[in-house]
Amino acid sequence: MTDFATVREAMVDGQVRPSDVTLYPVIEAMLTIPREDYVPEPLREVAYIGDHLPLAERRVVLDARVMAKMLETLAIQPTELVLDIGAGLGLSAALVAHLSEAVIALESDADMAKEAEASLASHGVDNAIIELGALTDGAPKHGPYDVIIIEGGVGEVPQALIDQLKTGGRIAAIMMDGALGRCMLGLKSEHGVDWRWAFDASAPVLPGFEKRTIFAF
Repeated sequence: MTDFATVREAMVDGQVRPSDVTLYPVIEAMLTIPREDYVPEPLREVAYIGDHLPLAERRVVLDARVMAKMLETLAIQPTELVLDIGAGLGLSAALVAHLSEAVIALESDADMAKEAEASLASHGVDNAIIELGALTDGAPKHGPYDVIIIEGGVGEVPQALIDQLKTGGRIAAIMMDGALGRCMLGLKSEHGVDWRWAFDASAPVLPGFEKRTIFAF
């Protein structure tokens, strides 16, 4: 039987820390949350391999390094409300719940949402709410949010999500341009969102987040 606690520690020491993740709360979350319990059952044994894990078409559990660096970039505070877009089976919600006051975890797939809810409950995560709905719509009834994190690649960020971010809030997204991607940090002001490069990363573009093609006649 796999000793997942030992494997998790090896993941942090061999993948997360060498990726310049230094914030103690992020390191603690990565050490504490059992990644293997939030991936599809057939992938439990490879939950810590250091790559994205497939969930569905263009849906993945993000590589631990990418996830940890996104959390480091956002520097989520214990008093903050977070919107987690594309919660999958609940891993990101569990991690964010460890860092924040509360997280609204949005998932568009009813089966995954149900499994995420059960997994979070089984681990006593009581400050995460799984919300079922279109990822591009966000969850406006619970907002506005201090932080928004998107669990996958995007061609562009829907305005509906930007509108749900508080002025002074932060959003992280993996912006994809073909096969190349960059994780960008967005800081919202009264004038809009100022995007800054955080680190290079790639992920499949989430359904509905493709860059719109504008035709000129």
